[in-house]
Amino acid sequence: MVATKKTRKDSSEYRKTTLRNGLRVVTERLPSVRSISIGVWVDVGSRNETTEENGLSHFIEHLVFKGTKHKSAKQIASSLESIGGSLNAFTSREHTCFTARVLDEHLVEAVDILADITCHATMTPTNIKRERLVICEEIKESRDNPTDHVHDIFARAFWGDHPLGQPIMGSQEIIMGMPRARLVKYLARHYRAESIVIAASGSVSHQKLVKLVREKFSFPDGIAESSPTAIRMNPQRVLIESEDSNQTQFCVGFPGVSYRDNDKMAVLALATHLGGGMSSVLFQKIREQRGLAYSVYCYHDFFRDHGLFGVYLGTDQTHLRQAYDLIIAECRRMKRHRLSSVVLDQAKAQLKGHLTIGLEATTNRMARLGRRELVGENYQSLEQSIKQIDMVTPSDVQSLAVRVLDESQMTVTALGPVEKGTFDDIG
Repeated sequence: MVATKKTRKDSSEYRKTTLRNGLRVVTERLPSVRSISIGVWVDVGSRNETTEENGLSHFIEHLVFKGTKHKSAKQIASSLESIGGSLNAFTSREHTCFTARVLDEHLVEAVDILADITCHATMTPTNIKRERLVICEEIKESRDNPTDHVHDIFARAFWGDHPLGQPIMGSQEIIMGMPRARLVKYLARHYRAESIVIAASGSVSHQKLVKLVREKFSFPDGIAESSPTAIRMNPQRVLIESEDSNQTQFCVGFPGVSYRDNDKMAVLALATHLGGGMSSVLFQKIREQRGLAYSVYCYHDFFRDHGLFGVYLGTDQTHLRQAYDLIIAECRRMKRHRLSSVVLDQAKAQLKGHLTIGLEATTNRMARLGRRELVGENYQSLEQSIKQIDMVTPSDVQSLAVRVLDESQMTVTALGPVEKGTFDDIG
């Protein structure tokens, strides 16, 4: 099956082919560039892991770079660097992605190495033993960075016992005790053709890429095990982890919307208005007017069937409650009053600008293609996305705020020194 769609504004061309085994190939051709970004998107992340398996998706992402039936770790590392390209990977709560970026003349080399590491990794006991230590150092580095670590703590408090509350990298104890057999079985369960998307953007020939994918990739037939439905399981209202530091890291969050929700653009407009940059309401009131924090921002995490609307800041413990009160006051204001058209237009212009600038990079275009395909969203051109943003009204944002900013569902998390009794009234 092949679907083709041309978009006028940026002269891009979208095509999709589903192979007989269910493996999907999606491309967006951009004739104005010389590079190609390719990603192998696997529908597995920490959300798919049991407590005993936590960290497995990320562990496998590391291990495939350590050697295959055809190449050593050094040969893998130099395969694309030697021709001016790059090879990378990442794991999220829902997906694992292996990426390559090369000049269009090196498409074959990029597909060859991506197919080799994802289909023919050996994961030898020696490499597993060595990589355990590497991942443990990565975990330590994350824990030593409180601005990163607070988000893992917040996820645990917000989602409770659901796998979405687990850290993506797992724990040192689990990683050090993970047997090879469990790694191999987990890979076999999840790296299956119908749960994988090959996405590419740039100066790419769809027909040529499909031919190469047929020749090079050999994932087992079938579909991967599905992840558990996103339900908050025994979430905590307030979670404080005391730590001897000069600053307290703080998150407050609410249940958000999913990838495919009709209010997706409205929630982005809300996050942009509240904490989407230096001109945002919270940045101005908390940092510029009162000097309570250096960094403060809003964000929204989209999942296939749920979401998380959050606010983050770092502040002195003596300012923490004042900063929290300002956040809640602005959230309540958003539920009571509609934004003026002028103010909303500013937020929408910011959204459109960020989106347009971001999609000038083939890597971002490829990521957008792969992620949308995995979560079941139809292709959307830049022009269509901008039209969706333009359609958001002040009433939409207010209704969305009432729906999302529900204090009865709120979770508050702090990492660092916290004065006694700071959050007793909301605990």
